[in-house]
Amino acid sequence: MAIPDFQTLMLPVLREAAAGEVRIGDVVERLAESFNLTPEEHSHLLPSGRQTTFANRVHWAKSYLGKAGLIELTRRAHFQITSRGREVLNQPPERIDIRFLTRFPEFQTFRSAQDDGDTQGEAAAEAGGASSSLTPDEVMRAAGRQLEAALASELLQRVLAGTPAFFESLVVRLLIAMGYGGSVNDLDRALVGKSGDGGVDGVIDQDPLGLDRIYVQAKRYAADNNVGASAIRDFFGSLDRFKATKGLFVTTSSFSSAARETADLLSKRIVLIDGPQLARLMIRHSVGCRVEETLTIKKLDEEFFDG
Repeated sequence: MAIPDFQTLMLPVLREAAAGEVRIGDVVERLAESFNLTPEEHSHLLPSGRQTTFANRVHWAKSYLGKAGLIELTRRAHFQITSRGREVLNQPPERIDIRFLTRFPEFQTFRSAQDDGDTQGEAAAEAGGASSSLTPDEVMRAAGRQLEAALASELLQRVLAGTPAFFESLVVRLLIAMGYGGSVNDLDRALVGKSGDGGVDGVIDQDPLGLDRIYVQAKRYAADNNVGASAIRDFFGSLDRFKATKGLFVTTSSFSSAARETADLLSKRIVLIDGPQLARLMIRHSVGCRVEETLTIKKLDEEFFDG
């Protein structure tokens, strides 16, 4: 089964505390067993790599129950049910979710503070918050992925609107940003694409000392114009003429399955980067884009309160 969302976990978390004080780590393990999670589901990590997705959702379920006064924190990593929580369990609903929690004034105050008086935020919460299966940090990550996807599409559009020479320069700038070839001062030296260039658009040092070099081919193609196997074989021939052992083929479109198979079978190492991967690398290394705003997520420092 899929990893349960944090609202589905609210009632089970409350029931785990019915007998008294419990440790959140023990609750995570018991619920993972009761939901019959597979080892892969149980160990699936958040993008940060610091916490599992399931544990994160259990923690959020506990947090929301606390905002409604159904549980209370006792000591580090421990909590217990409140009298209100016991009343809920005496006549338990089929499901505890955000909509259910809004009947409690403390939770209403919490949601009002979240919206900070923004009526549009309140409307959005009413429309999607109660039915959302995502935790707040998952909502942020999903929004981040949407923004990044939109940016990637816009980057490729701008690249396609430029000249082939601009695209060749962009690819070399990206490689420099990734740590190859030294600095942007080496840009002119790295760009070799011109008439009689032997089918190579750029040559860049793989290491700071220039002990090895990467030969680059950059093809600015429309999205529906895939790179075929013949283009890969031609690039292989160019590498052979330069006595090069490795090359990088970058395109704004994509590679046919035959092109990828050809690259895998040839004796020289040829790395293929298509349009979507190119856009992701540009975003990751801030080439053609910049940071507009930084959001910092903070969490409770348990050690501070144990001191």
